[in-house]
Amino acid sequence: MRTLSEIGPSKLLAPEQERVRDAADTLIFSSGLSDEQAAIDALADADELCRDLVASGRWERVTAARLAQDLRGCGARAEAEAALRAA
Repeated sequence: MRTLSEIGPSKLLAPEQERVRDAADTLIFSSGLSDEQAAIDALADADELCRDLVASGRWERVTAARLAQDLRGCGARAEAEAALRAA
C-alpha cells in the first residue's frame, strides 16, 4: 500500500490500482502458494501489469521492478518464484 501511495493515482488508473491491491491481498492472506492457484494467478497478473506499463512507456523499468518486488514481499516469495517459472 505504501508503494501505491508513493506512486500516486496519476501513475496508475483505478482498475490498475485495484489489480495491485487484489494481488497484495491475495498474497498476504494465502497460507502458501503450493496449493493456492489464486495466489499464483494474482502474482502473474501483477507481473503482466508491470510488463504492460513498461512496454507502453508509462513506467520506467525500475519502477515496475520495485512494485513487483514489493508484491513478492507480501507472500511466500520462494514458492511464488518457483510457481511462475513452472507456468
